[in-house]
Order: sequence, then C-alpha cells, then structure tokens
Amino acid sequence: MLKIILASGSPRRSELLKLLRLNFEVMPADIDEEANGFDDAGKYAMEMSRKKALWIAEKVHLTADDDTIVIGADTVVGIDGHILGKPADKKEAQDMLNMLENRWHEVTTGVTLVHAKSMKAITEKEVTRVKMSEYPGEFLERYILSGEPFDKAGGYGVQGLASLIVERIEGCYFNVVGLPLLRVSRMLENMGYEILSWI
Repeated sequence: MLKIILASGSPRRSELLKLLRLNFEVMPADIDEEANGFDDAGKYAMEMSRKKALWIAEKVHLTADDDTIVIGADTVVGIDGHILGKPADKKEAQDMLNMLENRWHEVTTGVTLVHAKSMKAITEKEVTRVKMSEYPGEFLERYILSGEPFDKAGGYGVQGLASLIVERIEGCYFNVVGLPLLRVSRMLENMGYEILSWI
C-alpha cells in the first residue's frame, strides 16, 4: 500500500494532502534554504524540493518498503528577478508586500518525489500567476499585525486574510497555497501509482 512521507512541516501542505485521502506522515527536512546564488525562482524551488526529499529519503532508505514515496516541495514568489521566500521580520514582510501591490507576480512550487527504496527521483515545477490589488487604507499594517505573513512565501497566504487582496489567479490555486495537487497526482502516476487506488 502506498505510503507517503511529506518532507515538510507546512500545515498547509498537510491539509492539501489530506484532501487526496493519502496515508502519510510528516518528517520535515533540515536543510539550508538560502537563495543566494539563484536568480531563477523555478530552479531554486526545484533544487530546494529535491534537497528536502532526498534528505528524508536517505534517512529512511534502509528501512523503507517498496511503496514508500517521499514528497519534497518548496514554494517561492518571483517578481522583477527577486526570489521572495518567507519574511524574517515585519520590515521584510512590508517590503515584500509593497513590491507586490497592484501587480502580477509568479508563484512557483518545486515538487520532488523520491522512491525511498530505490532512491529514484523525479522533480517538476508548477507556476501560477497572481495579481494583487491595491491595498485599502491601512490594510497592510493590520495584515502584518495579524502575524499571517511570517511563514508564507512572499509574505501572504491566499487561503487566509490575503484573500482580501488577491485580485486574480491564472493557473493552479493549490500551487499558491503550497502544493499543486494535480501535478503531484500525475507524478505519482508516473511512478506507477494509479490515482485513488489507495482509497
């Protein structure tokens, strides 16, 4: 029976995987996510997802059974050649959100699946375009005070309070939340697992 290990501590990714009724456990990877040296959001997100998945796969490799798949994912926001991860403080959150105001940007999630027994890995990416609105009144200050920006790429959560400023989305909504479910399902199929066969 298919067993998934999610190499991420993101509660949003866990919530999304639950939608697929997958049997999974969470094992966050401990890797350096520094973006220095990267000028392409897609390459960065794919590399980080690969590092996360392989880090966990190597830990469980010797005890894994034939149906254990590790999923690694990394989501970033890209605009004007800048890669925006999670803001470290209030000023960084404000700077990021000011950069995004009333503009289009791209949200990229790199996804890596590793068969823990054979260590065979596949890595892909999903890109979604997002248009932010102008921020009403003192919204930005109040939004930052809510605490929501600090564990989100680009400083916002589309499924939360930022739903009040996300004007339009072109592409996969779940990608913006943190895990493109359609792509993950297709990648599982490519590794030989029929969709919903685990139900």
